[in-house]
Amino acid sequence: MKLYYVYLLLCADGSTYTGITDAIDRRIAEHQNGINKTAYTYRRRPVQLIFQQEFNDVLQAIFFEKKLKKWSAKKKMALVEDNLDLLQILSECRNVTHYKYRPDHD
Repeated sequence: MKLYYVYLLLCADGSTYTGITDAIDRRIAEHQNGINKTAYTYRRRPVQLIFQQEFNDVLQAIFFEKKLKKWSAKKKMALVEDNLDLLQILSECRNVTHYKYRPDHD
């Protein structure tokens, strides 16, 4: 069975990088060695693998990667730290148009 990995890297500048691969060790080595000079991580090395999630369905992996890429840095770090309470708080909608914040809400 082929496996796919969604991963998070912590870059030297404190930013994070989200990626997907079917060969996690090879891919991390590519980031670390700066294979591609135009890559986001090239000028932000060294990088550190801080999270990986394994999938056996490539479509699920792609969906999860796209979802993570939209998350804030704080939310990503809550996931990395397995802080489910903070992850829940950061996942709540805080938009003023949200139903919780409407004056007519009971």
